[in-house]
Amino acid sequence: MLLRQLEYLVALARARHFAKAAQACHVSQPTLSEGIRKLEDDLGIPLVQRGRRFDGLTPEGERVVLWAQRILADRDAMRGEIQALRAGLSGRLRIGTVPTASTAVALLTQPFCAANPMATVQVFADLRSEDIVNRLRAYELDAAVTYHSTVVAHGFKYVPLYQERYVLLLQRSAHDAGPAEISWEDAAQYPLCLLHPGMQGRQVLEAAFEAVGVSVTPRVETDSIASLFAQVRSGQWASIVPHAWLHVFGVPAGMQAVPLVRPVRTERIGLVLPAREPVSVIGQALVDAVGRAAIAATLERLPDQGRAP
Repeated sequence: MLLRQLEYLVALARARHFAKAAQACHVSQPTLSEGIRKLEDDLGIPLVQRGRRFDGLTPEGERVVLWAQRILADRDAMRGEIQALRAGLSGRLRIGTVPTASTAVALLTQPFCAANPMATVQVFADLRSEDIVNRLRAYELDAAVTYHSTVVAHGFKYVPLYQERYVLLLQRSAHDAGPAEISWEDAAQYPLCLLHPGMQGRQVLEAAFEAVGVSVTPRVETDSIASLFAQVRSGQWASIVPHAWLHVFGVPAGMQAVPLVRPVRTERIGLVLPAREPVSVIGQALVDAVGRAAIAATLERLPDQGRAP
C-alpha cells in the first residue's frame, strides 16, 4: 500500500468524480484509477462502485477513506513537526469558524503569527456547525472556533475561549435614551432582522425565546452578521447580535446596543481541534496562542455606545 494510493482515494471521495480527482492530484485519470485498483487488490475489497461513471464508494470504501484521511493527516503532521524542529514552524494554519465567532479568530491570528513568523493562516469564515464537524473529521481543518454544544459529542479536543452574550441592536432615538437593558420577551416585540434559521447562531436565539414562552417571526433573515448591522442602520429593523461583534463594528453612530437579560443567556465558544495524539505542531502553536490572546477579557469590555471599539 502506497500513501499516494490513499491520496487518490481521498481525492475521489472529495470530488465524487474521477476526472476532477485526477486533476486535484495532478495525474492522469488512468493513473488515478489504476492506483485505486491496486489499493483494492492490496486490501482485498472493492472500494468504489463503478458504472459508466462514479457511483459512490462501497461501505468498505467509506471506512477506508476515514482511515486514509487520518493516515495522511498524521504524515503531514509528522513532516510539520520535523520541519519545526529543524527550522521553526512553517506551513499554513487552516482554521474555520461559524459566523458569530469570527471575531475570536481575528484575536487569535495576531499572536499566532507574531510567535510563528514563517507560518501563514487561511481562515474559512461563515461555516455551518455541521461543516466544521465534517471538515475536522476529514482533517481538512487544523482547528475551528465554534459552539461547545455542537462538538461536545464528537470527541474533539476543546479549549474554552469565551462566553457569548447577546444584545439588542436598534436605532437610537433622538428624544429617548432608550432602555439600559431589555428582556427577551420585550425584545420579541420589535420588528426583527435575524440570522437564517439553519444557522447555529439563530437556533441559539430561538431556544432563548422559547425558554421565556415567546416565538418570533423576523421580517428579514440573512446569513451575514454584517448584514444585520446594515439592516438596523436602515432604521426600520432591530436585531440581536453576539456582543463580540461590537468589537468589530463598535456601536455605530445612531445605534444602541442593549444587553438582553431575564435571563442573561450565554453560550460557550471554544477552539476545537481534531482528536489526535500527539496534537499537530501547528495546532499546538495555536493552542499556545490562546494563552496569550486574553480573548475573554477583551470581549468583556463593551465599547461605548455610538463609538467604534
